[in-house]
Amino acid sequence: MEKIAIIGGGIIGMTLANYVDTTKYSITLFDHGIGQATKASAGIISPWLSKRRNKTWYRLAKDGAAFFPKLVQDFALDPTIYARSGTLLLRQKEQLAELLDLAEERKKEAPEIGEIHLLKADQTADLLPLLKPTPSLFITGGGRLDGKAYLHYLTARLKRAGVTVINDKIRLQKRSDDWLILGEFGEEPFDRVILTPGPSLKPLLEPLGYQVDLRPQKGQLIAFTTHQFQSQKWPVAMLDGEADLIPFNDGKILLGATHENEQGWDLTPTNEAFLQLAEQTKAFFVQPEKLLSQPYQLQVGTRAYTSDFAPVFGPLFDEPNLIVASGLGSSGLTTGPYIGYLLAEFINTGKWHGTDYQKDLHNYIKKT
Repeated sequence: MEKIAIIGGGIIGMTLANYVDTTKYSITLFDHGIGQATKASAGIISPWLSKRRNKTWYRLAKDGAAFFPKLVQDFALDPTIYARSGTLLLRQKEQLAELLDLAEERKKEAPEIGEIHLLKADQTADLLPLLKPTPSLFITGGGRLDGKAYLHYLTARLKRAGVTVINDKIRLQKRSDDWLILGEFGEEPFDRVILTPGPSLKPLLEPLGYQVDLRPQKGQLIAFTTHQFQSQKWPVAMLDGEADLIPFNDGKILLGATHENEQGWDLTPTNEAFLQLAEQTKAFFVQPEKLLSQPYQLQVGTRAYTSDFAPVFGPLFDEPNLIVASGLGSSGLTTGPYIGYLLAEFINTGKWHGTDYQKDLHNYIKKT
């Protein structure tokens, strides 16, 4: 039986590991478990109204969002992990009119957007009572994914299937006809290796003679614990600016996230992040001091970005038994499960359907 190692148990690696056919392949998943972007992700699944001009990225994000019903069915995800909550978009009045036109246009190719409604101020507040009455655009097809809960659930599912999960920071060596993985656990050979370690792809590939266009970015979000126990019935909200408001179950309210390029690998929660997010968003809340005074935790992770903000994934040009995936940036919860599925399909069937969604890998990974 062919032995496959998956390095990185974030959203891509964990989804991939759960889709690979374990009757054909022996799978071991390695994950260091520190700084993972997925565990610190807010998780609005609603890419259709993005103003990004990269049409290839949009195709991936659109198909990633359309993939969720299959993902929910295949893995029996319950509403505490993923829910089709609907999305509110709060913008200036003239921008809302533009977004309405964009939504109607994009719905032609993405019916999963659902119903599209321009809401009056009081209708917005009725749907999400934390917000001040303000006009908004509401699309019923938007969803929310709890990244941390998703990983926890899929890890347990993997272990029940008999897949080995090793928590260790590893190194990779190329041998004449296989790959050697080394770490504190010891060492073990594998026929094929799939690298899904977020920004750590760069330090893993560089010793093998590759130059990688990838940088880390620190992200922080606030997870409030409130007594708003009807929160799971509320939609998610994309506020005007960088921040999103994501109500989860049992009064858990997420607000975030920051995009800190200079901090890179740093995983220290900072009061500056709390103050920045509070300042950016307090004008949207009906009682900002009430929400911002609730008990909270800061969740911190490290995202991976390429220089053109596009993801990179697939088999390496000169090493077909070395497969990579990274560079998802802040849209990882939307695109990551679908990328994991595409990689698993490639393993299971030998058919690669990833070329439509990205530039050639040579643009990001070069042999030195």
